[in-house]
Amino acid sequence: MKVGIFIPALLALLTLISCNSEPSLQKYFVENTENKDFIALDFSPSILNLEKTKLSPEQNEALKSFDKMNILAFKANDKNQAQFETEQAKVKAILKNAKYQELMKVGSGKDGASISYVGTDENIEEFIVFANRKENGFAVVRVLGKNMNPNNIITLISVLKESKIDMEQLKPLQQLIKQ
Repeated sequence: MKVGIFIPALLALLTLISCNSEPSLQKYFVENTENKDFIALDFSPSILNLEKTKLSPEQNEALKSFDKMNILAFKANDKNQAQFETEQAKVKAILKNAKYQELMKVGSGKDGASISYVGTDENIEEFIVFANRKENGFAVVRVLGKNMNPNNIITLISVLKESKIDMEQLKPLQQLIKQ
């Protein structure tokens, strides 16, 4: 009879321990994907329209380490400045978590950007770019992958120059940039 009580109690304890109520970018994306004030886009490596046969072995390795990219953008206007400030503060608070290691921060006053990552120097799981401009809004870009490293990311950037990105898929972002 004691074993019959022990197993359900153990399962309940494990469930409570595994539930993580800590804010994360993934949760933030999920919560705001359907919000009318946000633009949410997901891309796979196929958006790059690359001829893989023309890529070097290093470029192919970098491309294989890249799984997908998620973009969540908030379009600011005169009527939603308070919400813009609130949402921007939420993202900044999430990025202050020790899980997100900041690589670089640029900007002054109303405009700024930061680049962070999740993982180790040799095994980056998530690469994050957060950019904001008071007049336009902000965007969070998550590049997700497996075994990404700084060299792969630099190589991936060089691959972007050779890509033939389908600009039609990026149209929703144009409204954020225009103003």
